[in-house]
Amino acid sequence: MGADQNRLYADVKFLTSLKPARHYRNLRSLNEAADYIKTEFEKLEIEDGGVEEQAFKADGREYRNIILAFGSRDAPRLVVGAHYDVCGDTPGADDNASAVAGLLETARLLHIYGSNLKYRVELVAYPNEEPPYFATQYMGSAVHAKSLHEAGVAVRAMLCYEMIGYFQDEPGSQRFPNEQLAALYPNTGNFITVVGRTGQEEFTERVQALMQTKANIDVQRINLPAEMGLAGLSDHRNYWKYGYEAIMINDTSFLRNPHYHLPSDTIETLDFKRMAEVVNGAYAAILGL
Repeated sequence: MGADQNRLYADVKFLTSLKPARHYRNLRSLNEAADYIKTEFEKLEIEDGGVEEQAFKADGREYRNIILAFGSRDAPRLVVGAHYDVCGDTPGADDNASAVAGLLETARLLHIYGSNLKYRVELVAYPNEEPPYFATQYMGSAVHAKSLHEAGVAVRAMLCYEMIGYFQDEPGSQRFPNEQLAALYPNTGNFITVVGRTGQEEFTERVQALMQTKANIDVQRINLPAEMGLAGLSDHRNYWKYGYEAIMINDTSFLRNPHYHLPSDTIETLDFKRMAEVVNGAYAAILGL
């Protein structure tokens, strides 16, 4: 048994159907997304853990991280996160409903199979990853990472789901920022990537290897200099600040998906069979780290 494509589809369907788009100004839709995530988490009825909200304000507006925890409070944390906001007036199927669906399905798998966890696993859904709050203290992930640091919590790692649903089988469908990288990776966009910064090579290799044991999809890895920008294009960036191991699980975003940040980022463009395999791989990494 593994990730359920039908459940992934249902989650993406709900999130992409919200009108107006669930961005930072449309608080009603953003809160509908948060409420949906919270309700799905609450269905799991965790004995040693549970659901909580982490509220914070940005420019006078209130936002909410939605958190589900599994396992002993005394164990080191393993954070799995995804952002539920979108950029502008877009449905945001790949960016980032795919990742939220992955987060919810990971929670369900942990509930069904995940006994005897080595860590306290925190699944966190964040607002405010997209502009204008990207790379600011008002990202939901920045608030969460800071709270762990201030509480003196031991953190094993943070795994960030970011765009996990777009795949192509045509040769040449995968683009690269430079020829050096193009020479190292497949030019067909049908793989998933573990993305870390330079210095995290051992950790990204470990996550890649664990994912590949259960994911029926090619899992690649890459480490890039933080100053290059591409390595830190999601919520995991905020955990680096405190010295935590943090990586992004990503379909390479705009280097593959032509619908990035456009109204055409719709559910019809996603590959739910492969998305389920990404979740199977991430789940194996969570158990194996």
